[in-house]
Amino acid sequence: MDDFALLDRSAHLSETADEVIRRCRLLAECTEEPGHITRTFLSPPMREVHRLVRHWMEEAGMRVSVDAAGNIRGVKGDGPRLMIGSHLDTVPHAGAFDGILGVVLGIALVGYALACPPIEVVGFSEEEGVRFGVPFIGSRALIADPVMDEPVLEAIRAFGLDPAQLPQAAIGDDVKAYLEFHIEQGPVLEEKKRPLGIVSAIVGQSRYDVTFHGMANHAGATPMNHRSDALAAAAHWIGAVEEIGSEEPDLVATVGRLEVEPGATNVIPGLVRASLDVRSASNFTRLEAVRNMLSAAAEMKNWRNVTATWEERLNQLAIDMDPSMAQALRAAAKAAGYKSHSMVSGAGHDAMILATKVPSAILFVRSPGGISHHPDETVLPEDVEAALAVGLRFLDTWSLS
Repeated sequence: MDDFALLDRSAHLSETADEVIRRCRLLAECTEEPGHITRTFLSPPMREVHRLVRHWMEEAGMRVSVDAAGNIRGVKGDGPRLMIGSHLDTVPHAGAFDGILGVVLGIALVGYALACPPIEVVGFSEEEGVRFGVPFIGSRALIADPVMDEPVLEAIRAFGLDPAQLPQAAIGDDVKAYLEFHIEQGPVLEEKKRPLGIVSAIVGQSRYDVTFHGMANHAGATPMNHRSDALAAAAHWIGAVEEIGSEEPDLVATVGRLEVEPGATNVIPGLVRASLDVRSASNFTRLEAVRNMLSAAAEMKNWRNVTATWEERLNQLAIDMDPSMAQALRAAAKAAGYKSHSMVSGAGHDAMILATKVPSAILFVRSPGGISHHPDETVLPEDVEAALAVGLRFLDTWSLS
């Protein structure tokens, strides 16, 4: 892989936007699966990502380190600072911009701005929750709530880091605010014909692992009324999840993963593991829906003599973004000559973790076609240019006091 040259402060912002996009696509080549973009928490391709990101940070005049959670962090300036960041991991078969755009764009702002307040740019090691089913491993370490599951700790050790140093990853009083640039991952901005969105709040999330316990048996010799089919029960439950998830307009529910055992064509499934993801801007709505969905899983004992157990993996409350930062972003967009749109984020972001510790804000960049978590995910160069322009205006006016 070839490194790209230092961003030229004399270049037009459009050239800088093109360079940001090229760098995102270069990082997309760091993958666990040739031909696809798949990069999970501290997997081997993350080493090359760190090499490239470190190089770009150092070119921008930043002091670079990697903390015990695997977050790569670059600091420019001394004293109270603004943190800019997003994540460097991906979902399986991802696009090139989810998370990564925010890190590369943050570095570009530091490299391009002639004068700016002290800034720390962080590339979080994990946000998606793919490798271990637990999201926000990177950002949780910064708020002194590190994930201490043994598989996570072993992955940290395998990457050459020391879990005993996790407490040192937490931010202190010198970090005054957090700003995240991120693709929208939905169709709203495209429908509104707006390049940028300013997030007012992020929906809450519940994630569960749900397991259906049936009885494996011969597919040909076992009559239908004698079966304890875990997959049939899971399928019936998925229908209930879909029905419950459709009851409220801002509620969404997804079963995105199934593991079936023993997984043979001539054997009745005896065990099914399923994921459950439920989101809403209303914590009451979300938690009530989760209760009903888990109750529906328990009822499978009466229908198929299949028992269900579950484990909570995430209970993330809906959270508001900082109103003063959001207003400053709106003012920066207006001053830069761009129309923006205030909106709620249906996707989770590292900002919802940092917001429990410091004032936080998100600037969305339009997702053409509303496509994300897919290889066709992309951005428009003019929208990245708009984000850079607004980011520079924000840095000119935002006070860390």
